[in-house]
Amino acid sequence: MSKLKYLYIIFLFFGITLNSNGLASPEILSNVMQDSVYEDVEPIEKRSYQDLKDKYSGNDFIYERTSNNDGWWTRFKQWLSDFFKNLFDINTDAKAANLTDIVLKIFYVVIFILVVFFIVKAIINKEGKWVFGKSSDKSIIPVTDIENNIYEADFKALIASAEGENNYRLAIRYYYLWLLKNLSQAEIIAYDVEKTNSDYYYEINSDELKKEFSYTSYLYNYIWYGEFDIDNNQFQKAKTAFNKFLDSVN
Repeated sequence: MSKLKYLYIIFLFFGITLNSNGLASPEILSNVMQDSVYEDVEPIEKRSYQDLKDKYSGNDFIYERTSNNDGWWTRFKQWLSDFFKNLFDINTDAKAANLTDIVLKIFYVVIFILVVFFIVKAIINKEGKWVFGKSSDKSIIPVTDIENNIYEADFKALIASAEGENNYRLAIRYYYLWLLKNLSQAEIIAYDVEKTNSDYYYEINSDELKKEFSYTSYLYNYIWYGEFDIDNNQFQKAKTAFNKFLDSVN
């Protein structure tokens, strides 16, 4: 077929499909558009999600905290939780709250242990000793009350009892309280259970008595508060110093 025939066919095709204004007819364009668009008529499968609230209700899914008007303890725990969150760079409030609960539980246990420890220590302490450990001596004033009852205490009997048990530290304590009793009765000092050795020292006017009081106070502090175990020889030396001072006061 010659080139002219090809051109003729092409012009004829365009002449049929184009209108007089040189545009395709609306009917043809509409048919073309309808043929080119795919209409999906397949049924849609609906998905269902059950128990989402229960599934995602744990502490790890709490991202914000609601404010409330609870008491000071709740506010303190919240403050402590925020402190741990910032200190350890924790990313959620729930984890910080869990850490706070753990720390508080440990704190409670430590406090409980300390309270039990001090109660047991007070019971079995040498000063308490269940009224000197003898049922026949229950008429003697307990050691913990002697400082408040020095005028009623029989220090000779107390010292003899302590020496008999080789409890030299306790005997020295009795000697010191006996000395304060005599100084107070002689109106050299004004006894007060809250006063210190220094308070009594400045109340004494006699230089000689001040010197003896200073030495016996040193022995008392070293032996009693220092909690040093002394033997019989050391006790006898301290006993001699206290008896000498007692004789001076009397």
